Amino acid sequence: MSRQFLWYIPNQVQPGHRGDDVVAGHNSLDTLTRQARALEEHGWDGALIGTGWGRPDTFTVATALAARTTTFQPLIAARPGFWHPANFASAAATLDRLTGGRVLVNIVSGKDDLAAYGDSEGDQAARYARTKEFMQVVRRLWTEEDVTFRGGHFTVTGSTVAARPVVRDGRAHPRLYFGGASEAAERVAATEADVQLFWGEPLDDVGERIDRLRRLGERLGREHPPLEFGLRVTTVVRDTAERAWADAEAKVAEMAKGRVARDVNWSAAVGQRRLLGLAARGEVLDGNLYTAPGRYGGGGAGTTWLVGSAEEVATSLRRYEALGITHFILSDTPYLTELRRQGEHLLPLLRGRTPAREHGDRDPARSAG
Repeated sequence: MSRQFLWYIPNQVQPGHRGDDVVAGHNSLDTLTRQARALEEHGWDGALIGTGWGRPDTFTVATALAARTTTFQPLIAARPGFWHPANFASAAATLDRLTGGRVLVNIVSGKDDLAAYGDSEGDQAARYARTKEFMQVVRRLWTEEDVTFRGGHFTVTGSTVAARPVVRDGRAHPRLYFGGASEAAERVAATEADVQLFWGEPLDDVGERIDRLRRLGERLGREHPPLEFGLRVTTVVRDTAERAWADAEAKVAEMAKGRVARDVNWSAAVGQRRLLGLAARGEVLDGNLYTAPGRYGGGGAGTTWLVGSAEEVATSLRRYEALGITHFILSDTPYLTELRRQGEHLLPLLRGRTPAREHGDRDPARSAG
């Protein structure tokens, strides 16, 4: 099973996301393209582009960046309710065809400002039932003709997506990534997702969840290829462990001054509550999983960080890989600076190549004698 290494591109209205550089035109096409092209140049497969009402539209950003790159794979976050599944299936298949099969899709069921775009949803059970139907309809429209589907949330009749996604090397359509830690979410992941994403939880917790999802898929009668697993986590990588921890602690100290307000939608999520609870088990878990950011407003992938030298962080990520993780979505800020640093020093270790030296390293050939 091939491994995949993605970064994160912050399509935000306000600059400075999670400590990013505050620059003019931070979300302009030129700035975002610079990041996407730097990802290509530094060995990354692509990047997650997040979603949420109030941000620049995720699909539009992904399309623009795909048009300005050649290998960059956008992992496009999409919400059922914001999109009708037939509209999304057609749009994503078209972009996939135009880009030669570079589209990836992240289905997001977390709460949003639904009323702002005329959406509504019931309790958790209804929300995930709708997500399940969305994924079923999209997958069928990508792989079948004359689709008729009548569910509790979505209906299509005699529907065919003419511009099909690219099919090659066992790939029938763009992978459907999915996250969620509740029982309802795990039932959807076990039967409908291609890749289940985890936040930066301790190794034992991730291993237990992988085992549970595999058993659940068997019990519920999963009809698709085996579920794959991914990790979305912040990675603070420096030339030495001492420098990495000094920078990580300095960042947390700045967060503590500001006490970043948490999005109430994040705080209500089961997975987010699991992450926030890790701090009670220790400030550092598994050797270098730093839980302190969650105390001061860090949310999602910013709640826990893997901290250390490139070698140490690579070792930690290989431990997750040994559990069954094959998709990695990493990030740190400033995003452009760190995607280059980690592309030069961390990715080669993960891919089995020799990393570049940090700029401050001495050249043995010049220092001999």
